[in-house]
Amino acid sequence: MGNIFKLAARNLFRYKRRTMLTSMLITLGVVAVLLFISISGSFKSLMIGQITDSMLGHIQIHKKGYLASVDSLPLNRNLTGKQIDKVVQVLGEENAVEAYSMRIRLGAMFSNFTETTNIRLNAVTPTDEMKTAPLLTERILEGEQDGLLKPGELLIPELIAKGMKVKVGDGIVLVANNKDGSVNGQNFMVRGILEGISGPGGRDGMVHIDDAKALLRIGAAEVSEIAIRLKDIDQLQGVYASLQQNLGGMQNQQGQPVFEVHTWEAISPFFNIAKMIDLMTFFIKIMLVAIVLVSIMNVMIMAVYERINEIGTISAIGTLPSKILGLFVVEGFLMGVLGTAVGTIISLVSIAVMNATQISFDFGRQTGLLLSPTIGANDVILVVVIVIAIAVIASLQPAWKASKMDPITALKHV
Repeated sequence: MGNIFKLAARNLFRYKRRTMLTSMLITLGVVAVLLFISISGSFKSLMIGQITDSMLGHIQIHKKGYLASVDSLPLNRNLTGKQIDKVVQVLGEENAVEAYSMRIRLGAMFSNFTETTNIRLNAVTPTDEMKTAPLLTERILEGEQDGLLKPGELLIPELIAKGMKVKVGDGIVLVANNKDGSVNGQNFMVRGILEGISGPGGRDGMVHIDDAKALLRIGAAEVSEIAIRLKDIDQLQGVYASLQQNLGGMQNQQGQPVFEVHTWEAISPFFNIAKMIDLMTFFIKIMLVAIVLVSIMNVMIMAVYERINEIGTISAIGTLPSKILGLFVVEGFLMGVLGTAVGTIISLVSIAVMNATQISFDFGRQTGLLLSPTIGANDVILVVVIVIAIAVIASLQPAWKASKMDPITALKHV
């Protein structure tokens, strides 16, 4: 076997220019794929972090049926009393959970005493919310960020602030219907202007949970959702499965499920963009496979054609067809190894250089976001294995043809 590798390597060096050009083509393909995987993966992770760490959290728990009617912000589908206690107990047993925040979501009428509009509000406990969504304070465009907000204060979306000419420090009135249909109003001071992460139509503001309970006349423990932040987002599916097992199977007296558990992927439309990035990565890998397949097969077909007399000679002196087959397959294998080795080294160096230069970009209202391309060992190994495997597969047909040549016919070839 060692002799076959030596002969294969010697044959490749006999045609240095062809070997170099083919290896360069494979190298370029490997570099393109690895850099695309690292950069697109960094962009995807950054955007996921912006969404989960500034608003959604990684996982949310609601009462069954809440999300299906979330547009109307129903108060009759809130989690209450023992249900909240059960969730708290389960979360306390999950080591992967870093923090969680209980929220009341409500709709209200917003008035600056001259104009009135509707507003959506997230009522939160500031300390819990900042642990669950640590990037939330960065969304405050105007006003004090420290401590998020206090009772009697309100964070309003930029859209409403501009449309109604409301500034930080202004007094406003919120009017809301509680569960029994009665109306209640309460005065607030605008603490800050909040960037609408959901887009230009964002109308989501924020209020202290104690104020929401007073406005809605809620006396007992009651929340619309519990948002959860994990210590490591890579544990998302494991924690989700565990919560589904512990909470998803619980039923009320009517035999209906009590809870519904959702990851951020099921809640945010950005997940569709993340899937598109993954799909693009898959097609880039397909292109790499095509490049390697065509280039290796072309080189090996030419090698067989140019060495027909040589094949006839070694066949005539008793070389087994399996040895001839192995010789050409090993040549393809070595070419794949050479191309992937050089391509992997160039890719890793390029990724290190990009991280050292700290490339930044803007995404919507977010400015100065640092691109931190990284690539996992599994991705590198997968690409290397695919390239080498395709190189071997591409060599099989020409190698099979060479091994089946008739020695006499081959020796007569001019």
